[in-house]
Amino acid sequence: MKPVIGITTYLSDTMYSTVSRNYTDSIYAAGGIPVTIPILDQKTSYEEYIELVDGIVFTGGNDIAPYYYGENPVKELHSQSSIRDDYELSLFQSAYDQKMPILGICRGIQLINVALKGTLYQDIHSQIPGTLGHYPKQTASDELYHSVQIKKDTKLYEIFGEERIFTNSFHHQSVKDLGTNLVATAYSEDGIVEAVESTEDQFLLGVQWHPECMTKRHPMFLALFRQFIQESLVFKQKGVSV
Repeated sequence: MKPVIGITTYLSDTMYSTVSRNYTDSIYAAGGIPVTIPILDQKTSYEEYIELVDGIVFTGGNDIAPYYYGENPVKELHSQSSIRDDYELSLFQSAYDQKMPILGICRGIQLINVALKGTLYQDIHSQIPGTLGHYPKQTASDELYHSVQIKKDTKLYEIFGEERIFTNSFHHQSVKDLGTNLVATAYSEDGIVEAVESTEDQFLLGVQWHPECMTKRHPMFLALFRQFIQESLVFKQKGVSV
């Protein structure tokens, strides 16, 4: 019995609701059944997906509109989609309330933080002095780029078994003020939050890098998805799904 994993999608300029196959490949390789969740502007539709899945991956993509955390935009802000923001925030809240396993990747960690009343640095390079590189251009998505320090006694440390790993990096925003019941569990060398976890009894984990892009070339990152799949299987077996 495999858990069904919902994967959120990106709304492109041409109105395609799509996602990189790296997400679906990684979920499948880790033992889950990947199902993509299209972006719908009818808010009630997310409940039907919550009934279908046993865990959810919130994927990368657009910047989250800063008015969701009480700020005006800085000039370095990139693309936004209020349709995606509204839908995913509602989807997250429903999954979170049911204690469904949740994995956030890049934008996904930021969405988790904003959904739980946290804030973001809209552009780390202009807002944080001394920031190192976090968004290399013309670099393959499976290239290791910078180091990440992982705190002991965390789920992330249990998964990797290392206090220091190297990851890829493709972001210009990051977590600023932590949301409710969240703790930062990993940082880059310049102090940028690279991972968060829930302080409650729930598998809720967000990472700022893109592990789904590295599972084939760097199999160590598949461990993150395997743990998520295992948590989703436990959730499925408990029959918690509505």
